[in-house]
Amino acid sequence: MTRDIGLPTGPMFPMRTVVLGTFVPTIFFELGAGAVIPIIVATATEVGFSLGGAAFLVTVLAIGQILMDVPAGAIAARVGDRAAMLAASVVAILGFIGAGLATNPVLLICSVLLIGGASSSYFLARQSYLTEITHPLRRARVMSTLGGIHRVGYFIGPFAGAAVIKLSSLHAVYALAVISTLIAMVFVAVFGSEKGVKAPGMRQRLAAVKDKPAVPMTEIFRKFWPVFSTLGIAVLLIGSVRAARINVLPLWTEHLGISPETTSIVFGIANAADMLLFYPAGKLMDTMGRLWVGIPAMIIMGGALIALPFTTTVISVSIVAIILGLGNGISSGILMTLGADVAPSEGRSQFLGVWRLFSDFGGVLGPAILTGGAFLGSLAAGIWVMGGMSVVSSAAQAKWVPRWSVHASRGTRRAAGLLD
Repeated sequence: MTRDIGLPTGPMFPMRTVVLGTFVPTIFFELGAGAVIPIIVATATEVGFSLGGAAFLVTVLAIGQILMDVPAGAIAARVGDRAAMLAASVVAILGFIGAGLATNPVLLICSVLLIGGASSSYFLARQSYLTEITHPLRRARVMSTLGGIHRVGYFIGPFAGAAVIKLSSLHAVYALAVISTLIAMVFVAVFGSEKGVKAPGMRQRLAAVKDKPAVPMTEIFRKFWPVFSTLGIAVLLIGSVRAARINVLPLWTEHLGISPETTSIVFGIANAADMLLFYPAGKLMDTMGRLWVGIPAMIIMGGALIALPFTTTVISVSIVAIILGLGNGISSGILMTLGADVAPSEGRSQFLGVWRLFSDFGGVLGPAILTGGAFLGSLAAGIWVMGGMSVVSSAAQAKWVPRWSVHASRGTRRAAGLLD
């Protein structure tokens, strides 16, 4: 929320610390998650869940993320992002193994909770680190690229999972996720430190990341409650719509009786459309402001969600999935960028942990609405509610983003003296 001074220097994406130590391991970590998410519903029905119960299990993934959001911020602040990533990877591997071996609902629920919590810890550590070392005028492009890397993994994962199912079995996908996460751990361990960084400015920023003292969480909540109670609502709404996009496709294809292999392919096609726009979206946010991305994205996704219940074939579902993917791709990095815009320099990791809490509450709300619709016998009604919420999220952004971020638009930047 403070004015940032100076122009960026040096490479936008330093090879060792950002590309090899951040982006590459993120691809492998998200590849594993991307392979597993489309088959959670099918795994759940195998161990005895109804369709409504399977929808609840998808919500459990988001609950695991919520439970770790605030602790993840505190952990990253104390032990550093590299150690936090390695620990999260170990927890994710345990979750994948448990889900792959699960023969009863209890073990599967516990495993999905672990996967969700590990995902939250891993991604928050990356976001906090990049927020610290990235210049504000490059912030949206770097955050959108991180979001895009997340999407690349999610794009590769479902196709890899579909191939594994075809060649082996449904449960072999969890072994793929374990191997992919182990590769991510190797990259973090080898490249995720400042060793070999020659630029003095980069080395100083890396040292600053380690040296910042931890700030009590009570202080974060007290001081920044005006932000959380306004802009946080917009974040929650965006998070709910985006979570619905992830979860609605497997649920709707299961409702239509489409096979798990085909579902993985449809999911992958949606993610292909999703990942096409992450860098242009970041460029647009850096040049024109955050609202130029956030509002159009929600309108596009809302229209696609409203259209989805009218689909009855693989082709029609795929068309809507592509539109959903494009809408989500436009919004790549928007929540991380807004969080970086308003986060304080002291207590940044803890603040971002709370910030992600709002996003992940939305991640529970969206699937919960879908679950309610499925249990009540009308999954379509739940999908339409989410379509309406996307419109509300656009209005919330228009009201509160300019209030808290000087980067909301060129007008807010000009008013803050950042533009002539």
